[in-house]
Amino acid sequence: MLRNARHSKILEIISEKEIETQEELCAELAACNFSVTQATVSRDIKELRLFKVKGNNKRFRYASVNENEDGISDKMRSLFQTCVENIRAVGNLIIIKTLNGNGANAGVVVDHLAYREVAGTISGDDTVLIVCETTADAHTVCGKLETLLKTC
Repeated sequence: MLRNARHSKILEIISEKEIETQEELCAELAACNFSVTQATVSRDIKELRLFKVKGNNKRFRYASVNENEDGISDKMRSLFQTCVENIRAVGNLIIIKTLNGNGANAGVVVDHLAYREVAGTISGDDTVLIVCETTADAHTVCGKLETLLKTC
C-alpha cells in the first residue's frame, strides 16, 4: 500500500515540478511525509519507467510514460522524432543514429514499444542497435519506426 501511494505521489510531483535528481525527489517526498532513501527512489524510478527530458527551468527533468493507443506517450513520440537523425536496416540489424547524447532516449522508446520482432537493443551515446531474428523482421520494424518518425 505504501509503495502504491508513494508511486502516485512521485507521479504527481514530477507532473507539477521540474525534478532533476533523485535527491530532489527524495526531498519532495520527505516534504509530503514519505520517509524514503535514495535507493528506494532509484527503484521507484525504474519501476515507474521514468526517463529524463529537457526541462524549461532546469537542464533535465523526470517525465513519466503515459501510454496511448500505440503504447507510447506524446512526449516519448516527440522525443523520438526530435532526437533521431536516421534509421536503416542492415541484414537482421537496425541502426538508429541520433543527436549526440540521445541514444539512450531513443533506446527507451524502442524498448517501450516492445515489438515482438525485436530480440534486443543496445544504446550508446548517439546510436541504437536493434537486433531482430530475421532480415524480414528488421525491415518490418524499420518501417514501423520510420512511420513513428513521420506521425505528428
